[in-house]
Amino acid sequence: MKPIVAAGLYAWVVATAPLPVLAASGPPSSNVPWITAASDADVDRAFAKARADNKPVLLYWGASWCPPCNQLKATLFNRADFAALSRSFVAVNVDGDRPGAQRLGSRFKVSGYPTVVLFTREGQEITRLPGEADAPQVMGLLQSGLSGGRSARAVLADAQAGKALSGAEWRMLSFYSWDTDEQQLVPKAELPGVLVQLAVAQAAEPAAEAETTTRLWLKALAASDDGKGVKPDDALRERVLKVLADPIACRAQMDVLTNSADDIVRVLEGDGSPQRGALVAAFETALRRLQADTTLSRNDRMGALDARVSLARLGVPKDAVQVPLPEPLLQEVRLHVARADREITDGYERMAVITYGSALLARAGLWDESDALLQANLSRTQAPYYLMSQLGSNARKRGRKDEALRWYAQAFDRSEGPATRLQWGAGYFGALVELAPQDAGRIEKTAAKLFQEAGRDSGAFEGRSVRSLQRVATRLSTWNAGGQHAATVKRLEQQLGGVCAKSEGPRRSACESVLKAATRSIS
Repeated sequence: MKPIVAAGLYAWVVATAPLPVLAASGPPSSNVPWITAASDADVDRAFAKARADNKPVLLYWGASWCPPCNQLKATLFNRADFAALSRSFVAVNVDGDRPGAQRLGSRFKVSGYPTVVLFTREGQEITRLPGEADAPQVMGLLQSGLSGGRSARAVLADAQAGKALSGAEWRMLSFYSWDTDEQQLVPKAELPGVLVQLAVAQAAEPAAEAETTTRLWLKALAASDDGKGVKPDDALRERVLKVLADPIACRAQMDVLTNSADDIVRVLEGDGSPQRGALVAAFETALRRLQADTTLSRNDRMGALDARVSLARLGVPKDAVQVPLPEPLLQEVRLHVARADREITDGYERMAVITYGSALLARAGLWDESDALLQANLSRTQAPYYLMSQLGSNARKRGRKDEALRWYAQAFDRSEGPATRLQWGAGYFGALVELAPQDAGRIEKTAAKLFQEAGRDSGAFEGRSVRSLQRVATRLSTWNAGGQHAATVKRLEQQLGGVCAKSEGPRRSACESVLKAATRSIS
């Protein structure tokens, strides 16, 4: 997942009565007996129950503000068949903003929201499920994993050793969530090559499933970059064109095609290729079909439109603010997003789709419309600070520094939860250093507030939180690269040093690493 017409357009699509605002925290769905975990003891009790009941464990790691998390809540966790299947496993929910949760993130090597992991009752990881795939596909993968399948690590090792795999095992590898794997199975730099190896090996199987082979090739294409991974040939180009022309095959590969259309085109037909136009045209036809497919979620249909915008932007610098897109495509974007805004009634779906829609409008160069959509939904979401940060990003990209900082400040001020506050605070701090480096008072005040909050948070030096603090420290050191802010940094050093002194064990070591990064420029 990528991100005075406006006033008139959105004035009439936004309902006058606000939707109910969702609670900031709670179980991912009401139809499943989720066990809420925020400590090692909580998780240990969940696994004890799994052993007693002879069931595996499904762990969901997420956050209330996270749009893809809310998409899972709106399309997967609320399904009747998911609720029925939940009787076969112990469902564990870890909200990254609960005290102690970031320590669990380190324990299970989960960081990106959302991450869904299936474990054996003894705690051995079986597989990571793809949050971006169509819900029925995820259900099939979950059912396969619950049937006693081997771990993805063992299956991958056998595949690389040339051993035969079952069809279900090849499907596990083709759908495996490499994006949330934290490089446990394959280092990121090696992933394109590994996916190519898997695609070749799977295709050579006597009973190879064409759908699985195609998915592996498409994922290899999507991951390839700078000459790493796929070396395209006519057979692979023909395979992709065949998928795009086949509605059933295209629907089965929807997530890869919509998320990576421009990447696939770049690899198959480089800049200047005379065949690129034909490939883009084939993609355009397929994406239009997916965009109109009402069996897909709103978010997935919007993803197909977003992919069309990405293809229209080929050859345009990624950071371009104004893009020369065809007016009919712009009008489609306007109307598609407006219709979603008008029709959505589920709060989780609104958080997922509207944030995506605002990013789509911005990518299309419709900045005023994007801002209007975000502002109209501030009172209609459980996490307005997420929308505020998007408004800050829009203003930043348009060169409106003061406006950007106002929105980032509001987003930080309204953010909730210890990990989220450190993340949003780090974002605001980074914007301050970049956009207002002369404002030493505000920079010091913001850093001091973050260090103060870190001192009150037992999980501040774990997982995502410590990475947020490290970003602050690195920015602080860069800001003082010439030594012109040494006195400010010295005061912050003393404050953070006090936090470290009160910490113990690994937490103290992590705190001291942040302190070292912050004071590197004055050492």
